[in-house]
Amino acid sequence: MEIQTKRCIIRPFNESDINRFMDYRNDMDWMQYQGFKGLTKEEYAEVLLGGNDLNSGMQLALVDTKNSWLIGDVYLKQEEENCWIGYSICRSEARKGYAYEAVTAVINHLKKRGIKTVKAGVASDNVASIELLRKLEFIYLGFAENEMRFSFKV
Repeated sequence: MEIQTKRCIIRPFNESDINRFMDYRNDMDWMQYQGFKGLTKEEYAEVLLGGNDLNSGMQLALVDTKNSWLIGDVYLKQEEENCWIGYSICRSEARKGYAYEAVTAVINHLKKRGIKTVKAGVASDNVASIELLRKLEFIYLGFAENEMRFSFKV
């Protein structure tokens, strides 16, 4: 899967992405809301470079087309006609609209694949992510499994 936006490419991870991924994912303060963090290079490589798919969960690289730099990632997991989405942006590129741009493009791509609903789970104190989901017109469904749940009808 590869998705092009105005400023980014969303694509599978390459081995050359792993060090940059580690730089921002192992920033424990910045990644406080992420579960997938604090691993070794080998552990990250096994997950990110292993042949994953939408049904088992897929982590995709978010790359700036200007300089080919990894600036974040998007996680997708399909459940029948629904798809869960997660995203993170490295600290230096936060609040520049990349997450909005990436999630919008991914939703459009998922629509073409027949996905009917995109879901997201967010920690209740992750204000930036909650604001993003609201800007994208996700609907708040309630609280489940220690997180706020949101949904978007594609």
